[in-house]
Amino acid sequence: MASRAVWKGQLRLSLVSIPVEIHSARNASGKVSFRQIHAPSGKPVRYQKTVKGVGPVETDDIMKGYETDDGDYILLDKDEIDAIKLETRKTLELVQFVETREIAPIWFDRPYYVVPSDELAEDAYRVIRDALRSTGKAGLGQLTMRGKEYLCAIRPCGDGLLMETLHYEKDIRDADPLFSGIEDEASDEELLEVATQLIEKKTAPFDASAFEDHYASALRDLIAAKMKNKKTPRAKAPEDDGGEGENVVDLMDALKKSLKQGKGGSGRRKKAS
Repeated sequence: MASRAVWKGQLRLSLVSIPVEIHSARNASGKVSFRQIHAPSGKPVRYQKTVKGVGPVETDDIMKGYETDDGDYILLDKDEIDAIKLETRKTLELVQFVETREIAPIWFDRPYYVVPSDELAEDAYRVIRDALRSTGKAGLGQLTMRGKEYLCAIRPCGDGLLMETLHYEKDIRDADPLFSGIEDEASDEELLEVATQLIEKKTAPFDASAFEDHYASALRDLIAAKMKNKKTPRAKAPEDDGGEGENVVDLMDALKKSLKQGKGGSGRRKKAS
């Protein structure tokens, strides 16, 4: 399946702007995913947006609500939020450069590939890639996607550029309350020497292919075995289950309607007699 860009815009360095696309570097196809199934009926469980005392609601009637300290909600319309104009929605400007090793692993969030949008952009793209590679630096900037502005670091990756979103300072919990109870004493020299030798013995170049997700493999083996077993319970999804969600009503609303109908029915019977 062809990769779809999650962001399109300009990668800017001073007066140079390069049209680029950003693609997720994570491969979701390798994960084992499940659907929740209602065992008695064999049908998939649905999640429907409902309001207490109202029942199912239309998506167009939903607004963003910011909860205040008083427990109230400040309502914001989608158009109001979309009207916020940020240059980072279409431009990722490299505003600072740092040594790549200066960024501790705790700051990294998600990886993305940055690729030029067309052949005309490739020359400038390669210049930035090679300049970052020769200096050992990473470029820092910000971009807005999926309703959030991200802090980003861009560095060379093979023949291209890798962008990694970074956590903001406020997103990282202070470690001192957790580590402060660990006594700062020197380790036993003999034990330290043994541990150091063991580390050196097991040191090798990093190769991700040497590691396997054993849990995912075990799940696939289990699924394969269950598929071969004719006694395995099975649930067949209906060909067209659309519209069933529209019949779901709030329990209180249904009870009130039933109560009204009951009163009306008894009244008519009395009048008829």
